[in-house]
Amino acid sequence: MTAVLRSALYMPAANQRAMDKARELPVDAVVFDLEDAVAPEKKAEAREQLVAQLHAGGYGPRQLVARCNALATPWGEADIRALAATPVSTLCLPKVESVEQLHAVSALLEELQRPDMALWAMIETPAGVAKVEAIAAYGRLTALLMGTTDLAYELRLPADPDRSGLQYALGRCVMAARLAGVAALDGVYLEIKNEEGLRTVCEQGRALGFDGKTLIHPGQIAVTNAVFGPSEEAVAHAQRLLDCWDQATAEGKGVAVLDGKLIETMHVDEARRLIEAAAHIADLEKK
Repeated sequence: MTAVLRSALYMPAANQRAMDKARELPVDAVVFDLEDAVAPEKKAEAREQLVAQLHAGGYGPRQLVARCNALATPWGEADIRALAATPVSTLCLPKVESVEQLHAVSALLEELQRPDMALWAMIETPAGVAKVEAIAAYGRLTALLMGTTDLAYELRLPADPDRSGLQYALGRCVMAARLAGVAALDGVYLEIKNEEGLRTVCEQGRALGFDGKTLIHPGQIAVTNAVFGPSEEAVAHAQRLLDCWDQATAEGKGVAVLDGKLIETMHVDEARRLIEAAAHIADLEKK
Protein backbone atom coordinates (compact mmCIF):
# COMPACT_ATOMS: atom_id res chain seq x y z
CA MET A 1 0.00 0.00 0.00
CA THR A 2 1.20 3.53 -0.72
CA ALA A 3 2.23 5.79 2.15
CA VAL A 4 -0.88 7.88 1.59
CA LEU A 5 -4.34 7.34 0.08
CA ARG A 6 -5.88 10.78 -0.18
CA SER A 7 -7.64 9.98 -3.45
CA ALA A 8 -8.72 6.81 -5.25
CA LEU A 9 -10.23 7.39 -8.68
CA TYR A 10 -12.60 4.88 -10.27
CA MET A 11 -11.79 4.44 -13.96
CA PRO A 12 -14.18 2.43 -16.20
CA ALA A 13 -12.27 -0.45 -17.74
CA ALA A 14 -14.44 -0.12 -20.83
CA ASN A 15 -13.03 3.37 -21.49
CA GLN A 16 -9.55 3.13 -23.01
CA ARG A 17 -9.06 6.89 -23.15
CA ALA A 18 -9.86 7.29 -19.46
CA MET A 19 -7.44 4.56 -18.45
CA ASP A 20 -4.69 6.15 -20.53
CA LYS A 21 -5.35 9.55 -18.99
CA ALA A 22 -4.96 8.12 -15.48
CA ARG A 23 -1.20 7.81 -16.08
CA GLU A 24 -0.92 11.60 -15.83
CA LEU A 25 -3.33 12.34 -12.99
CA PRO A 26 -2.08 13.28 -9.48
CA VAL A 27 -4.18 10.59 -7.84
CA ASP A 28 -2.86 8.18 -5.21
CA ALA A 29 -4.73 5.12 -6.46
CA VAL A 30 -6.42 4.20 -9.72
CA VAL A 31 -9.32 1.78 -9.33
CA PHE A 32 -10.03 0.17 -12.69
CA ASP A 33 -13.69 -0.74 -12.62
CA LEU A 34 -15.12 -3.92 -14.12
CA GLU A 35 -18.27 -3.80 -12.02
CA ASP A 36 -20.74 -0.89 -11.94
CA ALA A 37 -19.10 1.02 -14.79
CA VAL A 38 -19.40 -1.82 -17.32
CA ALA A 39 -22.61 -3.11 -18.90
CA PRO A 40 -23.16 -6.90 -18.78
CA GLU A 41 -22.67 -7.33 -22.52
CA LYS A 42 -19.32 -5.46 -22.30
CA LYS A 43 -17.83 -7.35 -19.33
CA ALA A 44 -15.60 -9.74 -21.28
CA GLU A 45 -14.34 -7.04 -23.64
CA ALA A 46 -13.58 -4.66 -20.76
CA ARG A 47 -11.72 -7.41 -18.91
CA GLU A 48 -9.47 -8.09 -21.91
CA GLN A 49 -8.86 -4.37 -22.34
CA LEU A 50 -7.94 -3.94 -18.69
CA VAL A 51 -5.51 -6.87 -18.74
CA ALA A 52 -3.71 -5.30 -21.71
CA GLN A 53 -3.65 -1.93 -19.94
CA LEU A 54 -2.13 -3.37 -16.79
CA HIS A 55 0.60 -5.14 -18.73
CA ALA A 56 1.37 -1.89 -20.57
CA GLY A 57 1.99 -0.14 -17.23
CA GLY A 58 3.35 3.38 -17.04
CA TYR A 59 1.40 4.48 -13.93
CA GLY A 60 4.39 5.42 -11.82
CA PRO A 61 3.93 5.39 -8.03
CA ARG A 62 0.13 5.26 -8.20
CA GLN A 63 -1.38 2.23 -6.52
CA LEU A 64 -3.20 0.11 -9.08
CA VAL A 65 -6.42 -1.56 -7.99
CA ALA A 66 -9.02 -3.49 -9.98
CA ARG A 67 -12.65 -3.62 -8.88
CA CYS A 68 -13.84 -7.00 -10.07
CA ASN A 69 -17.36 -8.34 -10.15
CA ALA A 70 -18.46 -10.33 -7.11
CA LEU A 71 -17.46 -13.97 -7.12
CA ALA A 72 -21.14 -14.96 -7.01
CA THR A 73 -21.83 -13.23 -10.36
CA PRO A 74 -21.32 -14.83 -13.80
CA TRP A 75 -18.18 -12.70 -14.31
CA GLY A 76 -16.43 -12.72 -10.93
CA GLU A 77 -14.26 -15.82 -11.23
CA ALA A 78 -13.18 -14.96 -14.79
CA ASP A 79 -12.25 -11.45 -13.62
CA ILE A 80 -10.10 -12.76 -10.78
CA ARG A 81 -8.39 -15.40 -12.91
CA ALA A 82 -7.52 -12.81 -15.55
CA LEU A 83 -6.35 -10.18 -13.07
CA ALA A 84 -4.18 -12.65 -11.16
CA ALA A 85 -2.01 -12.91 -14.28
CA THR A 86 -1.36 -9.13 -14.33
CA PRO A 87 0.88 -6.83 -12.25
CA VAL A 88 -2.11 -5.34 -10.39
CA SER A 89 -1.45 -5.30 -6.65
CA THR A 90 -4.97 -5.16 -5.23
CA LEU A 91 -8.49 -6.41 -5.87
CA CYS A 92 -11.43 -4.28 -4.77
CA LEU A 93 -14.44 -6.42 -3.90
CA PRO A 94 -17.97 -4.95 -4.12
CA LYS A 95 -20.69 -5.35 -1.49
CA VAL A 96 -18.68 -7.33 1.03
CA GLU A 97 -20.96 -8.64 3.77
CA SER A 98 -18.98 -11.47 5.35
CA VAL A 99 -15.53 -12.89 5.97
CA GLU A 100 -16.63 -15.93 3.97
CA GLN A 101 -16.70 -13.80 0.80
CA LEU A 102 -13.14 -12.68 1.44
CA HIS A 103 -12.03 -16.20 2.20
CA ALA A 104 -13.50 -17.53 -1.06
CA VAL A 105 -11.61 -14.92 -3.09
CA SER A 106 -8.43 -15.52 -1.09
CA ALA A 107 -8.65 -19.26 -1.71
CA LEU A 108 -8.91 -18.66 -5.45
CA LEU A 109 -5.91 -16.31 -5.33
CA GLU A 110 -3.90 -18.97 -3.52
CA GLU A 111 -4.84 -21.46 -6.23
CA LEU A 112 -3.66 -18.92 -8.80
CA GLN A 113 -0.38 -18.42 -6.90
CA ARG A 114 -1.02 -14.79 -5.94
CA PRO A 115 -0.46 -14.78 -2.18
CA ASP A 116 0.81 -11.21 -2.54
CA MET A 117 -2.43 -9.74 -3.88
CA ALA A 118 -4.20 -7.56 -1.33
CA LEU A 119 -7.95 -7.01 -1.00
CA TRP A 120 -10.04 -3.90 -0.54
CA ALA A 121 -13.58 -4.40 0.76
CA MET A 122 -16.48 -2.14 -0.16
CA ILE A 123 -19.00 -1.64 2.62
CA GLU A 124 -22.24 -0.82 0.82
CA THR A 125 -25.02 -2.54 2.74
CA PRO A 126 -26.38 -2.78 6.30
CA ALA A 127 -25.08 -6.35 6.45
CA GLY A 128 -21.60 -5.13 5.60
CA VAL A 129 -21.72 -2.48 8.32
CA ALA A 130 -23.00 -5.05 10.83
CA LYS A 131 -19.95 -7.27 10.22
CA VAL A 132 -17.38 -4.63 9.42
CA GLU A 133 -15.09 -5.36 12.38
CA ALA A 134 -14.57 -8.97 11.26
CA ILE A 135 -14.19 -7.89 7.63
CA ALA A 136 -11.59 -5.24 8.47
CA ALA A 137 -9.56 -7.74 10.50
CA TYR A 138 -9.22 -10.22 7.63
CA GLY A 139 -5.53 -10.84 7.04
CA ARG A 140 -5.34 -10.03 3.33
CA LEU A 141 -7.40 -6.85 3.63
CA THR A 142 -5.66 -3.44 3.47
CA ALA A 143 -8.56 -0.98 3.07
CA LEU A 144 -12.25 -0.43 3.70
CA LEU A 145 -14.15 1.64 1.13
CA MET A 146 -17.54 3.14 1.81
CA GLY A 147 -20.18 2.62 -0.86
CA THR A 148 -22.32 5.48 0.40
CA THR A 149 -24.67 5.70 -2.58
CA ASP A 150 -25.83 2.09 -2.28
CA LEU A 151 -25.80 2.22 1.51
CA ALA A 152 -28.03 5.30 1.60
CA TYR A 153 -30.44 3.54 -0.77
CA GLU A 154 -30.49 0.38 1.35
CA LEU A 155 -31.13 2.44 4.48
CA ARG A 156 -33.94 4.37 2.70
CA LEU A 157 -32.34 7.69 3.59
CA PRO A 158 -33.67 10.95 2.16
CA ALA A 159 -31.30 13.17 0.20
CA ASP A 160 -29.21 15.07 2.75
CA PRO A 161 -26.01 17.02 2.02
CA ASP A 162 -24.99 16.60 5.67
CA ARG A 163 -25.25 12.78 5.40
CA SER A 164 -26.87 12.69 8.83
CA GLY A 165 -28.31 9.21 8.37
CA LEU A 166 -24.92 7.79 7.40
CA GLN A 167 -22.96 9.06 10.39
CA TYR A 168 -23.28 5.87 12.44
CA ALA A 169 -22.14 3.66 9.57
CA LEU A 170 -19.29 5.97 8.59
CA GLY A 171 -18.02 6.26 12.15
CA ARG A 172 -18.28 2.54 12.81
CA CYS A 173 -16.33 1.71 9.66
CA VAL A 174 -13.56 4.17 10.53
CA MET A 175 -13.35 2.63 14.00
CA ALA A 176 -13.14 -0.87 12.50
CA ALA A 177 -10.38 0.25 10.14
CA ARG A 178 -8.36 1.76 12.98
CA LEU A 179 -8.76 -1.34 15.13
CA ALA A 180 -7.50 -3.48 12.24
CA GLY A 181 -4.77 -1.10 11.10
CA VAL A 182 -6.13 -0.69 7.56
CA ALA A 183 -7.01 2.37 5.48
CA ALA A 184 -10.52 3.84 5.39
CA LEU A 185 -11.79 5.65 2.29
CA ASP A 186 -14.98 7.67 2.19
CA GLY A 187 -17.59 7.17 -0.55
CA VAL A 188 -17.97 9.03 -3.83
CA TYR A 189 -19.56 12.45 -4.32
CA LEU A 190 -21.90 12.41 -7.30
CA GLU A 191 -22.16 16.14 -8.09
CA ILE A 192 -19.08 16.41 -10.28
CA LYS A 193 -19.39 20.16 -10.90
CA ASN A 194 -20.13 21.17 -7.31
CA GLU A 195 -16.66 21.97 -5.97
CA GLU A 196 -17.96 23.64 -2.81
CA GLY A 197 -20.13 20.64 -1.98
CA LEU A 198 -17.19 18.31 -2.60
CA ARG A 199 -14.94 20.30 -0.29
CA THR A 200 -17.59 20.25 2.44
CA VAL A 201 -18.07 16.50 2.27
CA CYS A 202 -14.30 15.92 2.14
CA GLU A 203 -13.84 18.03 5.26
CA GLN A 204 -16.61 16.07 6.95
CA GLY A 205 -14.93 12.81 5.97
CA ARG A 206 -11.58 13.94 7.29
CA ALA A 207 -13.21 15.07 10.53
CA LEU A 208 -14.64 11.56 10.89
CA GLY A 209 -11.16 10.06 10.52
CA PHE A 210 -11.11 8.86 6.91
CA ASP A 211 -7.71 8.66 5.20
CA GLY A 212 -9.09 9.79 1.85
CA LYS A 213 -11.95 9.56 -0.59
CA THR A 214 -13.03 7.57 -3.62
CA LEU A 215 -13.74 9.68 -6.71
CA ILE A 216 -15.65 9.38 -9.97
CA HIS A 217 -14.15 12.24 -11.97
CA PRO A 218 -10.62 13.66 -12.45
CA GLY A 219 -11.98 17.13 -11.70
CA GLN A 220 -12.46 16.05 -8.09
CA ILE A 221 -8.81 15.19 -7.45
CA ALA A 222 -7.40 18.62 -6.59
CA VAL A 223 -9.94 19.43 -3.87
CA THR A 224 -9.75 15.95 -2.37
CA ASN A 225 -5.95 15.92 -2.28
CA ALA A 226 -5.91 19.38 -0.70
CA VAL A 227 -8.32 18.42 2.09
CA PHE A 228 -6.85 15.01 2.91
CA GLY A 229 -3.21 15.89 2.24
CA PRO A 230 -0.80 17.57 4.69
CA SER A 231 -0.39 21.33 4.38
CA GLU A 232 3.05 22.93 4.07
CA GLU A 233 2.61 24.33 7.57
CA ALA A 234 1.80 20.90 8.98
CA VAL A 235 4.85 19.33 7.33
CA ALA A 236 7.12 22.09 8.62
CA HIS A 237 5.74 21.67 12.16
CA ALA A 238 6.22 17.90 11.95
CA GLN A 239 9.87 18.36 10.99
CA ARG A 240 10.42 20.81 13.85
CA LEU A 241 8.85 18.30 16.23
CA LEU A 242 11.13 15.49 15.05
CA ASP A 243 14.19 17.73 15.28
CA CYS A 244 13.23 18.67 18.83
CA TRP A 245 12.65 15.03 19.75
CA ASP A 246 15.96 13.89 18.24
CA GLN A 247 17.87 16.63 20.04
CA ALA A 248 16.29 15.78 23.38
CA THR A 249 17.04 12.08 22.84
CA ALA A 250 20.65 12.79 21.88
CA GLU A 251 21.10 14.87 25.04
CA GLY A 252 19.65 12.09 27.17
CA LYS A 253 16.66 14.12 28.28
CA GLY A 254 13.59 12.29 29.51
CA VAL A 255 11.18 14.72 27.90
CA ALA A 256 11.00 16.99 24.85
CA VAL A 257 9.00 20.22 24.65
CA LEU A 258 8.08 22.18 21.52
CA ASP A 259 6.36 25.57 21.72
CA GLY A 260 5.52 24.90 25.35
CA LYS A 261 3.86 21.54 24.62
CA LEU A 262 5.10 18.16 25.79
CA ILE A 263 6.02 15.78 22.96
CA GLU A 264 4.91 12.17 23.40
CA THR A 265 5.80 9.16 21.27
CA MET A 266 2.41 9.23 19.55
CA HIS A 267 3.18 12.76 18.35
CA VAL A 268 6.50 11.53 16.97
CA ASP A 269 4.81 8.64 15.17
CA GLU A 270 2.24 10.98 13.65
CA ALA A 271 4.94 13.43 12.55
CA ARG A 272 6.86 10.65 10.83
CA ARG A 273 3.69 9.43 9.10
CA LEU A 274 2.93 12.93 7.88
CA ILE A 275 6.44 13.50 6.50
CA GLU A 276 6.34 10.11 4.78
CA ALA A 277 3.03 11.08 3.20
CA ALA A 278 4.46 14.40 2.01
CA ALA A 279 7.42 12.59 0.43
CA HIS A 280 5.07 10.23 -1.41
CA ILE A 281 3.03 13.18 -2.67
CA ALA A 282 6.16 14.97 -3.90
CA ASP A 283 7.23 11.81 -5.75
CA LEU A 284 3.79 11.44 -7.33
CA GLU A 285 3.78 15.03 -8.55
CA LYS A 286 7.07 14.47 -10.38
CA LYS A 287 5.59 11.68 -12.50
